[in-house]
Amino acid sequence: MSTAPDPASSTPPAAPARGRGRKGAERREALLDAAEEVLVAEGGPEWTMRAVAAAAGVRLGHLQYYFPTHAELVAAVLERVLRRSAERLAPLLSADADTPGAAAAVVTTLLAEQEDARLMRLFVEVWALAARDTTVAAAVRGFYGDYRTQVTAFLTRRHPDLPEEELRARAGVFVMLIEGASLFRSEVAGERDPATDETLLRTALALLGP
Repeated sequence: MSTAPDPASSTPPAAPARGRGRKGAERREALLDAAEEVLVAEGGPEWTMRAVAAAAGVRLGHLQYYFPTHAELVAAVLERVLRRSAERLAPLLSADADTPGAAAAVVTTLLAEQEDARLMRLFVEVWALAARDTTVAAAVRGFYGDYRTQVTAFLTRRHPDLPEEELRARAGVFVMLIEGASLFRSEVAGERDPATDETLLRTALALLGP
């Protein structure tokens, strides 16, 4: 596989967009911005339609015009969050894997993203939602499935002699390592320190190979 999957392929099918046209699209994005802010600031239990409408400064009916149900709002926010992350991953993992420093560029860029506290909090809340909602869980599994596929393709171009099972296993451990590190390096569940970061970088690079 020489190119990354469609960034939207791992997200739930979106409901037909309401308020078509430039202004409608801008209003829809503004509502999604407000929904993300509520999710990050208040967490899933407080993430209600009324709270999002209040944060956006609109009436509840206005929000429901664009997203008639809470489930549709959740799906739209999740689709946007995962699409943005997939778009960031795609150029890294579809680049020439034999270029000097290609593996280091992948790892350092992924780790640098973990310094964005807001992004990390957003993903923590998405994971928490996935634990309670089977639709969200399916979308998250799809995203990480695509992520693993991209890493496997990257490894295949670097190590065409390795068995496919070994390549997929390495890719799976790589994704687990990087994503698990995000909890600790973002200080959600731990603290970042230079010595641990150095070992993390070496371990991740070892999985991608020389």
